[in-house]
Formats: sequence, C-alpha cells, structure tokens
Amino acid sequence: MRTLKYWQAINEATVQCMEADPNIFVAGIGVDDFKGIFGTTRGALERFGRERVHDIPNCENAFAGVTIGAAAMGKRPLVVHPRNDFMFLATDMLFNLAAKWRYMFGNKGGVPVVTRAIVGRGWGQGATHSQSTHATFAHFPGLYVATPASPADAKGLLVSALTGSTPVIILENRALYELEGEVPEAAEPIPFGKGRIVRAGTDVTIVGASLMAYEAARAADILADQGISAEVIDPRSIRPLDEEIILESVRKTGHLVVADTSWATYGFSAEVAAVVAEKALGSLRAPVRRVTIPDCPAPVSKPLEDAFHPSPASIARACLDVLRSDVAIGREVADVQAAFYGPY
Repeated sequence: MRTLKYWQAINEATVQCMEADPNIFVAGIGVDDFKGIFGTTRGALERFGRERVHDIPNCENAFAGVTIGAAAMGKRPLVVHPRNDFMFLATDMLFNLAAKWRYMFGNKGGVPVVTRAIVGRGWGQGATHSQSTHATFAHFPGLYVATPASPADAKGLLVSALTGSTPVIILENRALYELEGEVPEAAEPIPFGKGRIVRAGTDVTIVGASLMAYEAARAADILADQGISAEVIDPRSIRPLDEEIILESVRKTGHLVVADTSWATYGFSAEVAAVVAEKALGSLRAPVRRVTIPDCPAPVSKPLEDAFHPSPASIARACLDVLRSDVAIGREVADVQAAFYGPY
C-alpha cells in the first residue's frame, strides 16, 4: 500500500468526498490561503475553487449557526478552525443546536456538520492557543468526537464524518501532520467507536488519544529495551468510546496508564480510568496512573513548555511506577516537534 503524510490523507479524503457529494463545501478562516491549513484544504481549492471553498471572517459563533442551518437544508458543511481554542466561540451553536437537533425536533436526518480543528503546542503558543479541548466537546451527547493519530485514521474518520448523519468534531494535533503511514487509495470509512491496537503487549496497557497514541508507542519502544511489554491502545474516537478494547487489554495486562494532552481533572484520562474502575476493577493489580499536563495554564517559555507536556519518557516512567519496577529508563527520544518553528 502507498504511504501518505497525515495532512495529505486529510486533503485526499476531502477531495474524494467532495467529488462524490456536491453538497459538501469547505469553510473556515484561511482555508483558501496558499498554504491551505497545512495543506489539508489545498486540493479542494485547486479542484473546486472558491465556489465550494469559502474563507470566512472571524465570526466563529455566527458561522457555526450558518453551517448548522445549511446542514438542516441538506448541505454538508466541513468547517475548519486553525486552532481548536477558537471553537469556544462556537460552542453555543454546537452544544445547544447541533448536538440536540435530533432530540429537540425529532429529525432523524439531524444536522451533519463536520468540524475540523487543530490542536498544537510549541513556538510559544501559551495558555490560550495550545489547549486540547476534546474532553469538553465529548461531554455532550449528540456529538461524535474523533482524535485520529495516523494518516489512515485521519482519512477514514473524515470519510465517515462526511458520509454520516451525526455532527462530528475532529481534532488534529499539529505535530502529526508530517507523520507518514499506509493509506488506502479508496475513500474507505473507519467507524466511530472502534479503537485499534497500535502495539500488542502483555505487561501494561497504555491508552492514548491523538498525539499521545504516537507518543505511547514510542514509550513502548523505551520499555521494550528493558524487557517490558506494553500494549498501546488508540481509541480513535473518544465519543463514542470503544470501552471493550480497553477493558480486554486491562484484563490481560492488569495495569493501566492513560496519557493525555489535556488536564487530568474531569478529562479523557479520568473517563478511561472510571470505565476501568467500574467494569474491570478486579483485573487491576495496581492503581491506574494518568500522565497529563499539570493543573495550570500552559506556559510560553520553551523550556517550561517542554517540561509541561507529556513525553514518551514520562509515559514510560509512569508504566514503571505501576509495575513497581526500579529499572531505569535507558534512553530518551527526540521531541516530536523538534523541527517546528511556527507560526502555527
């Protein structure tokens, strides 16, 4: 199978779905810029022009309402936010209209708005531009929330979103855009609520969404050097969440570490820990460990930022703790964003 970069897979899925369905249009701040939101909207602009790829002003809440209305009338909007932090301005429309449309109006068709948003750190993004908002969006029933961690999943989940009937939020970590992997040429959907085993193992389960699935796999490499077998689970979507793939792994390993790019309190890591506590407590041979950012806003300073965010080394150390192992970590790995210089 041929390989694509993460951004190329999104670009390809967008074009293929737009070719198949003339009701799909792309809208967002800078989607018609020559850089094309890290290249992800460039193909759509070149293929369909500005009639179906619309730049919009800074009016996130208003445009969320416009696109929900368009979806109610049969259109298929794909809205792109260069930073997921700006989506806080659109949450009224997303939470109170899009998520509740079927329940409030008995409308089986719903309003299948698809929203892509970018999560990122580095280059001094700071407290208001580097937040991971997935847990906030996943709290509300009626929305699907996806966190693709591979090029194949980035394409397949977007295809599912653009061909389904549920409003979807897809959060993409900027550090993954240059990641390469095998991607099918066809527009093959990947279902929401179906996780994947990134790496099989027997000693400890590591659950990580989005970038943390990638970092967890690198942590597993570190642990393998010490003879420890880690199983890495990527949920792909956090609403719906594939609980069974996590529970099966924990029943096998007896140990759980959850890695997340957001806060532990009321977050995705708390949800995973609660599911395991409710449904597989008897399988745990040690307390669950969560590896997250500290309970404070993100710093701007590069050294502080490096210390603030989870890394393969911090995930590996947490695994050693739950295993009650005094083995020292033999090596560090490079920052996944070591070559990133901004601006986004």
